[in-house]
Formats: sequence, structure tokens, C-alpha cells
Amino acid sequence: MGYVRRNLAHIDTLIAAGAKLSELKKNLYRNLLVVSEVYRQQQLMYEQGCHRIDDRIVSITQPHMRPIVRGKSGTPVEFGAKLSVSCVDGHAFLDHLSWDNFNESGDLQQQVEMFNTKSQNRGDR
Repeated sequence: MGYVRRNLAHIDTLIAAGAKLSELKKNLYRNLLVVSEVYRQQQLMYEQGCHRIDDRIVSITQPHMRPIVRGKSGTPVEFGAKLSVSCVDGHAFLDHLSWDNFNESGDLQQQVEMFNTKSQNRGDR
């Protein structure tokens, strides 16, 4: 943390001396913003003595990725998007996609209502 703080301070000094962040390549500028946010999150967790923070960044190159604690043996934590899919007449429908963890049971009532509505429209009931 000390080294990152020092390096960010050096960048701030260069900016104060007239350096322009607009001269950075797009990916380097983005990485600088991500590293600054990771530093802020880590500093906050250290100061509060906690190990969890909302929307915690775990990858500089993929800051949208979130760890999802699943509690499975072998892989207690998974990374990537979580989705809820329903299948009707052999067709798969994406009902919910999120990079954050969510409880898929919250989608069940809406999925059942949509299925019943479609069934009534086709005369399946």
C-alpha cells in the first residue's frame, strides 16, 4: 500500500507540474483510474478493519468482475457473470444477467407469470 500511495503521489506531483493525463493511452489512463480505486478500497478496508467492501475490484484489467462466494467444495469462490435462464418450448431465455451476486429465487415469480401468460396466449391451458 505504501508503494502504491507513493507512486500515486508522484503522479499527482507530475500533474501539478503540468503533465497531462490526456497524453496517456486510453488503456493506461483506465488502469490508472482502476488502481486509484483499488487503493481507495484497500485503504478503507484497512482503516475499518474489515475484509469486505461493496463492488470490490479484484482485477485491474477486468474491474467489472466480482467474486461470488458459492460455498462449493473445491471452488468456494467463483468469478464471472451470474445469470438466470428459463427454457420454454426448447428455447432458452436470459432473464437476468449481472456481474454482482443476486438471489435467483427473486426471478422465479416473474418467470412463472410470464410462462403462464405465454401459455394462455397459445391456448395451452
